[in-house]
Amino acid sequence: MKTPASMQPMRRLLLGLVALLAAGLAFVASAPVRAQEAPDKQIERLSAEVLARIKADPEIRSGNLERISQFVDEMVMPSVDFERMTALSVGRGWREASAEQRAELVKQFRMLLLRTYSGALSEVRDQSIRMKPLRADPADKDVIVRSEVIGQGTEPIQLDYRMRRTNENWKIYDINVLGVWLVETYRGQFGQIISQGGIQGLVDSLRQRNNRGGTEPPPSKS
Repeated sequence: MKTPASMQPMRRLLLGLVALLAAGLAFVASAPVRAQEAPDKQIERLSAEVLARIKADPEIRSGNLERISQFVDEMVMPSVDFERMTALSVGRGWREASAEQRAELVKQFRMLLLRTYSGALSEVRDQSIRMKPLRADPADKDVIVRSEVIGQGTEPIQLDYRMRRTNENWKIYDINVLGVWLVETYRGQFGQIISQGGIQGLVDSLRQRNNRGGTEPPPSKS
């Protein structure tokens, strides 16, 4: 069935976010552990390896949330600085949050992303990654890695990563799909909730959304 024109941007967004998983999933799967790579080379290698793995796992592609959650816990989190991603998405309110509230925000934001983007995995077919030149100094500790997701019969999907250097490897803390940065869009949405109900209001809102058990569309860039 042909995707309606009005839904195509959202579909491309979901397809692009598959590569956020791709960038993280293969880091643990790759062996042996190698010397720290340049960030663009790391993304290129990991994405290619994991896209192949997703294609081979029907449970993940079917959107099985339990399987995806297990997959993410075991293999994605080591390559994504998810606490930093959550803190930046929450914005200034993060500094006001208690340790317990921060832990709950990380937990609930992770579940929100799983529920929102799990459907994208069923769209993985023939996609591959095309890297763009890295514009960074070798001494930089925070970089943007630019790439495109390409597939037969579809336009390239802009896909950029914000990454920071750690002692272990480069870690992703934000992703840009078609000009929309994930952290920026959620920060705007979360800021409105915090302004009305404080940081606990955001915790409660995320918990309620996740407890409904259904998926919700990603926030759009205004």
